[in-house]
Amino acid sequence: MRLVVAMTGATGSALGIRLLEVLGALAVETHLILSDWARATIKLETDHSVEQVRALASHAYSARDLAAGISSGSFRTDGMVICPCSMKTLSAIRIGFSDNLITRAADVTLKERRRLVLVAREAPLSEIHLENMHYLARAGAVIFPPTVAYYARPTSVEEVTNYVVGRVIDQLGIEHSLINRWKDDQQPIPVADERQLLEADDWPTPIDGRSSRPLRPVTGTHDQTSC
Repeated sequence: MRLVVAMTGATGSALGIRLLEVLGALAVETHLILSDWARATIKLETDHSVEQVRALASHAYSARDLAAGISSGSFRTDGMVICPCSMKTLSAIRIGFSDNLITRAADVTLKERRRLVLVAREAPLSEIHLENMHYLARAGAVIFPPTVAYYARPTSVEEVTNYVVGRVIDQLGIEHSLINRWKDDQQPIPVADERQLLEADDWPTPIDGRSSRPLRPVTGTHDQTSC
């Protein structure tokens, strides 16, 4: 599998770094683009250097390199993730303003009908933000705010990061074991009265594992012949 991964200047550079680490462990070929402000945010929010982050990818590009292969639809990929995605970048993609390699690669991904996942990082959201996201969702992009799933009872930032990254990878159809998943092997009992509401406290929760247990190592079974 071959993916384009971009990081912008929105807060959440740890998400993009972890995504690169996991995709590397899953033998996915990654083409990384860092915006100028992504480079600044990496230095501000993490202990990684920009060169260390670039080294996590199979290939790395300057956001100014509009001659790169990934700027063309004839360069085949299986999709693109922008993680994190700033509202500036999201709005540029919405109007087709391809002034750098990130927005151009995203434009190519949409026009070629490939998977585009935007890990949109902003809060609260204005009407402009919501309208831009709505438009892109209708155009085929996946809008993925990095929200927390509290049913897994996370106890660290690392666990929250792993959950978000795991769910992002889910959107790409890649098998992995990074997160503890909700199980569907138990049907809840219909609640009809107060007695059953009280009994609900004793119902077992159908989740595969708890955050108190160590996270399982990253594994994958996807077809690597297209890497």
